[in-house]
Amino acid sequence: MAGLNLLPWRDKERELKKKQFFALLASSVALAGLIVFAAHTYMRAAVSYQESRNQMLTDEISNLDKQIEQIKKLDSTKQALLDRMQIIETLQSTRPAIVHLFDEMATALPQGMYLEALKQSDTIVHIEGKAESNARVSTYMDSLDRSQWLNSSNLNIISVARQDGRPTPLRDFKLDVQQLLEQGKEEKNESAGG
Repeated sequence: MAGLNLLPWRDKERELKKKQFFALLASSVALAGLIVFAAHTYMRAAVSYQESRNQMLTDEISNLDKQIEQIKKLDSTKQALLDRMQIIETLQSTRPAIVHLFDEMATALPQGMYLEALKQSDTIVHIEGKAESNARVSTYMDSLDRSQWLNSSNLNIISVARQDGRPTPLRDFKLDVQQLLEQGKEEKNESAGG
């Protein structure tokens, strides 16, 4: 056996193993490159998909912001309309009150006195006038308190009237009375009835 030369066979075997190694190495590199490329492509697709979703969400948020602005404008318009309606309802309910006020002022006025000024602040009516006696002022206040449209008369001042520095037989008076609006009258009637 000493005469057998195995070197060419070993060289061929080494060459074959070397080729197999490089082929395996090349296929491993190609497979690794393919995996990296596939992962990169997948990640780019995922990022692109997420960016499109983010853009869609941004667009939707923008649309919702516009809708919220419109809703706020509608709410403010609605509130303005409700305020106007409330004012109109108040005016409608108190519309006859001024007629009743002047009617009550005239019908409650006893003989021997007259009014010089009448001012109204909210529901308080300020009355100034002249009377022949304190009793007539008292009678007038009682008449105002019995009215359906007026109550809580309050005498502020009663004094002897003067003309050119001399006293006159008349008395100057100032009093306040509260005007009851339609709602106040109904509440007063309900509380008196219950």
